[in-house]
Order: sequence, then C-alpha cells, then structure tokens
Amino acid sequence: MNPVPVGPKPCPVVCPSCKATIITNVEKKATVKTHLMAFLICSFMCGILGCSCLPYCMDSCRNADHYCPNCQAYLGTYKR
Repeated sequence: MNPVPVGPKPCPVVCPSCKATIITNVEKKATVKTHLMAFLICSFMCGILGCSCLPYCMDSCRNADHYCPNCQAYLGTYKR
C-alpha cells in the first residue's frame, strides 16, 4: 500500500485499506531532527529554564503520522 499524500493537519482522504471517506487521525512523533534541536539548545543555552524541552512541545519540530480512524491503517507521514 502506497502512502497517501498528507499535510501537517488532519485531512480528508479515501482510505486505501477500508475504502471509507475519512478525516485522518494525526499523531505527532519526535524525529532525529527533534532530538538534535533539543541537544543544540541544551548545549548553547546550558539548559536554562528547561529550554531544551521546547522541540518536543512544538508541532513544527515533529512529524505528523496519519491514520484511518475506522481501521487504524497507516496512511502516510508529513515530514518536517
């Protein structure tokens, strides 16, 4: 099954698995880039006020994995 083209937010698609017209469920996942940004912030800011946690709290630093709400099939990932 080929991934469906998706964006950063839930989007309407026809699920290739169950053939239903749905709005995707989105799960935000940390990536290697997220961990690298946290490490760089921690290194340069000396961990001031927990700033190194910011990339884990920001959607712009995490990928968006899309799933079908009916059959939970993986539909695709919007990569940051």
